[in-house]
Amino acid sequence: MIRTSLIFVAALALVAVSSAVADDAAAPGAAAPDFTLPDLDGATHSLSSFAGKTVVLEWFNPGCPFVKHQHAEGPLADQASRHKGDVVWIAINSGGPGEQGHGVEQNKAAVAEWSMDHLVLIDESGEVGKAYGAKTTPHMFVIDASGTIRYEGAVDNAPLGKAKGAPVNYVDAALADLAAGRAVAADFQKPYGCSVKYAK
Repeated sequence: MIRTSLIFVAALALVAVSSAVADDAAAPGAAAPDFTLPDLDGATHSLSSFAGKTVVLEWFNPGCPFVKHQHAEGPLADQASRHKGDVVWIAINSGGPGEQGHGVEQNKAAVAEWSMDHLVLIDESGEVGKAYGAKTTPHMFVIDASGTIRYEGAVDNAPLGKAKGAPVNYVDAALADLAAGRAVAADFQKPYGCSVKYAK
């Protein structure tokens, strides 16, 4: 009985360690996990193909109210275009079949409605989202030219446009620090939004 209990405790400890490693795998300071995913026309794109460039990853769900607000009237309405030429901006939808925001046609409609001119990739299995520990839509990651994650978390401090105090755009601030050759002053802010609708 004691031996069984010890094995069970050890197994729980191993699971806890494994979970911690997974959670920390895509934290600021870690190498960004590479991936290859299809876009809305079926062409595939790999993160590694953008080596040497600053990349922003945006977890995306066109059915999420927070995403709708951000792209209709929040910072994400023009943020990717403002940084075009300096930054590769990639939206990733990790929603599973039957989940909110899933499906190429829904995503194409959103791209047209919000005049998005950057990549939108489909991660139907959720493998990439889980590798990054993406929890919400939106959930942002800023990756520097060396492939290292320099920022993770919320776009700004204004969920649905309601800032607590002076408005702060965390992604813009991180990109400004990188462009100036500085360490990112605030490399993590708790993300907000809808939960990522992973396949059940």
